[in-house]
Order: sequence, then C-alpha cells, then structure tokens
Amino acid sequence: MSSATGPVLPRRRLATALKKLRADAELTLDEVAEALMISRSKLSRLENAQGSPQARDVRDLVTLYKQEGTPLGDQLMRWVRAARRQGWWLDYAYTSAGTMTDVDMYLAYESEASIAKVYTIPFIPSLVQTPDYTRSLYQSLEPWRAREEVDQLVQLRSKRQLLLTDREELPPLQLIAVAHECCLRQLVGSPEIMRAQLLDLDRWYGPDSPVDLRILPFTAPPAFTSTCMFAHFEFGDALDRDVVHIETHAGFRSIEIDSQVATYRRHYDDLFRRALPAAGSRELLRAAAQSWH
Repeated sequence: MSSATGPVLPRRRLATALKKLRADAELTLDEVAEALMISRSKLSRLENAQGSPQARDVRDLVTLYKQEGTPLGDQLMRWVRAARRQGWWLDYAYTSAGTMTDVDMYLAYESEASIAKVYTIPFIPSLVQTPDYTRSLYQSLEPWRAREEVDQLVQLRSKRQLLLTDREELPPLQLIAVAHECCLRQLVGSPEIMRAQLLDLDRWYGPDSPVDLRILPFTAPPAFTSTCMFAHFEFGDALDRDVVHIETHAGFRSIEIDSQVATYRRHYDDLFRRALPAAGSRELLRAAAQSWH
C-alpha cells in the first residue's frame, strides 16, 4: 500500500500554497529548511503532497511566512488537520498480499474527485459492479484469498459505489465510463451472474444518472489507449490538478504532469467518440444480457 492514508486534496492544496508562499518570499528549499531546522527532503515532501503533514512543521512555516492570524494561515492549519484523517477504506480489514500497488492512492483520488473518466477492457467498471460479479471476479483473479478477505473486498467495492449517490462533504461523483464490448462477453462467475450484472447496468441510464456508460464495440477501430485500462480524475477546485492512473497487472502508475495528463484527456475524448452513444450502448447491454442463458 502507498503512503496515502487519507484525503489527498488537502495535502495537494497545502503543498500548492506552501510552494507559492516560499516563492513569494524568494527563499530556497535549503534556506527554509535551515531556518526551521528540518531536513530539506522533509520540506520537499510537504511541497509535493507526499506523506502526512505534521501540524508543528506547518505551524512553523506559517510563522516564517508571516501568515499567523491571517485567513490563509488558518486555512493551512485546517488543511493539515483534514489531511491527517484516515481514509475510510482502511476500515476494511484484508491483507495487502497480492494486491496491486498504489490502490490506496487510487481510492483517495476517487473519493475526492468531481469526475472520474475510466476505460475498462475485460471487466465491467468497478463502480457499477454487482456484489455477485465482484465476488466472482476476486475468486477468479485472486484465488489465494480467504473467504473473509473476499467478503471485505466486496463490501469495500459496494461502499465505493455510494460515491455516486451519497458523499458527506462533496456532490456525488460523476462517472463517465467507456467499457470495451469484450466485458459483456467475458464470463465472470456464471451466466446467471453475467445476466444479472448486465441487467443491473440498465438502472444507471437516465437523465439524472451520475453515470454515463458507453460501450466501445468490436466494430470500432482500435484507439491508441485501447490496450490499457486507465482513469482520469478531475477535481472541482482550480487549485487541484487532474490526475491519471494507468492500471496494469503490476499496479497503478500515477501521472500528474500537466502535459501528460492533457495527452490522456485527448485520448479519452477519442475513445468516447469511438464508443456507441448512450442509447446504442444501452441497447447492446440489453441484448448481451439476454444472450446469457
């Protein structure tokens, strides 16, 4: 698991603000580190949103940058407190053996994003999976897991689905998903589970739905990114840069460089154009559901 054990947005906002304050003060990392008697690497981690920020370090920075008692100084300390909260997903007890790396960071971004644009190839997008489908998927992909661990992972995925309808401090997550048609034909569990899963997807279509699910059909020409699954997270605040997570058998690769994120945004737009429109995708899903007998 990665070091991201709680909300990532407060850490990113804190990092952006601290970096700007240091630039405005015309100080180098070494000069600030020496003034506060902390290591340069620790200060660099703070300015790059890595790890959990310590209230004492940020308080000292607030003093150094003459922000005590100011709205910005108070906001910096609030971000510290928010960033140190434990991620809700860590309440689920299952071992990390055999799991993909960086899944913790992925869940942190997913929990706080405004829009998640995902592309999946052999499987139904995770946020709209039924429990039976999820259980069968884990049992097939990770057969070494004990039943209790699989139960926890199924519950975790069901809890993630609530992001689409019920978030305490944020509007519901908007999911824009392009799924390759092969996910409709790949047997997971049993024909009965597949049919129930595909029929369940029908409920996500509608004018007020937080989900826009499109199918990339076999008849569509291959797209540049059609060989890997990835997610592009967008955030509602201008302080927060978009993030791309590429999923491989070895884990997630996180991309935050603006130019690279923009490239994936263009690729996703291309995928979306090649996919069937909502009505056509829904019709294909219904036909595929009926084929599973």
